Amino acid sequence: MPATSPAPVHRERRRRRTNRFAALAAGVVTVGALAAAGLPGSATAGEDHRKGGHWPGRYQDVQLLSFNDLHGNLEPPAGSSGRVTEQQADGTTKTIDAGGVEYLATHLREARKGEKYSVTAAGGDMVGASPLISGLFHDEPTIEALNKLDLDVTSVGNHEFDEGAKELGRLQNGGCHPKDGCYTDKKFKGADFPYLAANVLDEKTKKPILKPYWVWKKKDVKVGFIGVTLEGTPDIVSAEGVKGLSFKDEVETINKYAKELRKKGVKSIVALIHEGGFPASTSYNYDCDSPGAGDGISGPIVDIAKNVTPQVDALVTGHTHNAYVCSIDDPAGKPRMVTSAASFGRLYTDTTLTYDRRTGDIARTAVKSANRVVTRDVPKAPDMTQLISKWNTLAAPIGNRAIGYISGDIGNTGSESPLGDLIADAQLAHGKQLDPETDLALMNPGGVRAPLTYAAKAGEGDGVVTYAEGFTVQPFANTVNLQDFTGAKLIQVLKEQVTGPNAAAPKVLQVSSGLTYTLDLTKSGADRVVTDSVKLDGKAIDPAATYRVATNSFLAGGGDGFPTLGQGTNDVVGLDDLAALEQYLTANSSAGNPIAPPNADRITIVK
Repeated sequence: MPATSPAPVHRERRRRRTNRFAALAAGVVTVGALAAAGLPGSATAGEDHRKGGHWPGRYQDVQLLSFNDLHGNLEPPAGSSGRVTEQQADGTTKTIDAGGVEYLATHLREARKGEKYSVTAAGGDMVGASPLISGLFHDEPTIEALNKLDLDVTSVGNHEFDEGAKELGRLQNGGCHPKDGCYTDKKFKGADFPYLAANVLDEKTKKPILKPYWVWKKKDVKVGFIGVTLEGTPDIVSAEGVKGLSFKDEVETINKYAKELRKKGVKSIVALIHEGGFPASTSYNYDCDSPGAGDGISGPIVDIAKNVTPQVDALVTGHTHNAYVCSIDDPAGKPRMVTSAASFGRLYTDTTLTYDRRTGDIARTAVKSANRVVTRDVPKAPDMTQLISKWNTLAAPIGNRAIGYISGDIGNTGSESPLGDLIADAQLAHGKQLDPETDLALMNPGGVRAPLTYAAKAGEGDGVVTYAEGFTVQPFANTVNLQDFTGAKLIQVLKEQVTGPNAAAPKVLQVSSGLTYTLDLTKSGADRVVTDSVKLDGKAIDPAATYRVATNSFLAGGGDGFPTLGQGTNDVVGLDDLAALEQYLTANSSAGNPIAPPNADRITIVK
């Protein structure tokens, strides 16, 4: 259920972790409760009854607060990106406005009250694809916010590599940006918390580029954290961002370092995994285990969870931006908690790990976990308000500029979204500027990061689209690229939406006006794209003809599981994608004649 409204929290920030924890490094946890709610041997926390004796303090509850995929969303996310769905007792659902670090800070600080043993961890993608307030400054504002949130540790995610390993190292260690310099009169100090990258190796040294694990310790209680990102990171990040790096198997890596941690006497272990799953419900409080352990979730995390060594006690996951708290059996057949807190700071997960001082391990049958909503009905954290104000002041001259006008919300959800179509149209228009023979444009859905909302967000007026809002939608600075493809290759591209890496979770490209086809999801494999339905301006695609196609540079490099898009010819590189969107909005809208949301009816989807 949503967290209740706490009173304002005023506390002195905890001292840096070097004073609070002993950290070990290798050089370089919904609603579910696992099995019985009781502790082993019917002992209660804080005591052990053995043969009539009494051993105080054997069990110690450790609070694990976790979240994932923040993506630099310091301010409350707009539209559907700033809401969560809650399942009601009568089977209905309701939506709740959620997110914003001013509220996240208040909720986390309230949750920690009275908890002497509390640790906060994250599952990657803290930065990257960020709104302008963070992205314009290479995500330094988000690192500052995470420091203030007292984040203890996080894994890397794929977006931590958007600007390459050197920039990730700067976010960890501090220093001014090598090109843009310092943004304030103070030198950027970097993250107070460790980024973990156990399965990301330097190709030359064959060693992790950052710490593979970290150990939280308070008194005699020790919990190890191993951090990995998905092995497929190179498929969804620009080639330049992962140059010189290799990404290893998640399970093999976690098992390797779990063994190493146990050799060092650390038996309580949590894996932070930037890979995730797809629950059967979009409600954050869906009972994932109601059909039976693990039945309520699918996707890559299921196989990972089933194969990660039983030595790991809980998995904090991410990447899919879904909310779930599920139990999935480990290789020994014992249930283990697997959690994800959606994205953008809308939720956090509150997990209780019961530490057994006798064994040094977690009593897994006592693990409890639930996702909590970061509601906006609580007082804002003043330090976060101040931080947002500081960076907004610096960004305002750029961000507040109007670039277009819309007559209603233009959403970014659904297999084909209105905003996806709008962006594809903008790229087609820019493509025609570069080459009048340009025929169509394709846009990856993951590149459409947020909706455009009609309601004024920062006093700019209803229907006004600002540069900051456009930046939030398209923050990657990809260029618009033109390439030639035969009709046969074009159809192959469409089939790659539902085959190969995209077979389990179809990645439906957003298409420009004029391109139409049928996607039959009742079929399997490549047959889901109905070949003879693919038409351009009402005419069937000719397999032998040549078509001029506009995409962003990420897709043009074969990203997102579209290798055929990396095989185009006669390349031309245009403006960045945000500039193309700005040009299109400016040319096709005004205060008196705003753009209406596209109908999103170019792809006929059969379910």
